[in-house]
Amino acid sequence: MAAMVLSVVIVVAGGAVRLTSSGLGCPTWPTCTGDSLTTTSAMGIHGAIEFSNRMLTYVLCAGVGWFIISARAAKPWRRSLTRFGWAQFWVVMGNAVLGGIAVLTELNPYTVAAHFLLAGALITVAVATWQRSREGDGPPRPLVGKPVTQLAWVLVAATGALIVVGTLVTGAGPHAGDSSDVPRIPIDWQMIAQLHADLAWVVCALTVAMWFVLRAVTAPAEAQRRTRDLLVVLLSQGVIGYVQYFTHLPEFVVGLHMLGSSLVWIAVLRVLLSLRERPHAELLVPAPAAPQAVVPAPASAGSGLAGE
Repeated sequence: MAAMVLSVVIVVAGGAVRLTSSGLGCPTWPTCTGDSLTTTSAMGIHGAIEFSNRMLTYVLCAGVGWFIISARAAKPWRRSLTRFGWAQFWVVMGNAVLGGIAVLTELNPYTVAAHFLLAGALITVAVATWQRSREGDGPPRPLVGKPVTQLAWVLVAATGALIVVGTLVTGAGPHAGDSSDVPRIPIDWQMIAQLHADLAWVVCALTVAMWFVLRAVTAPAEAQRRTRDLLVVLLSQGVIGYVQYFTHLPEFVVGLHMLGSSLVWIAVLRVLLSLRERPHAELLVPAPAAPQAVVPAPASAGSGLAGE
């Protein structure tokens, strides 16, 4: 749980760097300046914010490391959990390098967008890890019919498209991440923002459809609750999105929208994962057959006592 929460915190912290125009507070990477590993007083508040975000990566690594050590020390040891932990670690390392490339390319909007999307990949692995830590390693067993599972995958794909288009909205918008002249993605911001809003309504419609379908097929209560939670998060995120649009993108509201994006992705993944179960391996081992009672063989006709 800590690793999953920290994967969201790092997204919000990265958003704070961008929204405070601190993206180049440390103008180079992996050091902060050409001759200093850390920020200096001459770099001011922007340098402190950017460097603090870099240091938060080590806190995230500590959370992931905590999980890896715990999974490795657990009895019985489950190889799948250890692999999930290492997958988180390598995604964190890859995103740290990508963040460095974003600095070295002076906040190229496509690199910054990829940096955010890779953070979403980290959240995906973290959610899957958290789910697997609460279930077994047996083969997955569906709890609903195949058409319902397919609808869930369509919902996940639509949500992914919504988030990708959201990065284009940000890449074309006014919050470039630094006060200098940072290039933006050359697309019509109004048009891409409208597409983003349209996709949001599509995702909401799919979520409502999923909720009704799960109730119709008498799906497990957990799946219905997670779908309801997703709808609540989506509607809240929609309100924030419209507020930021009509108030001309104030920094604080945009930051809330970035947090909401992470929560929406977590919620939709939890809906998908609630449609199957993985029993513990020991529950799959058939019980030994009960020993049969030994029935003595009947005495033969000529086995009576002499003289009878």
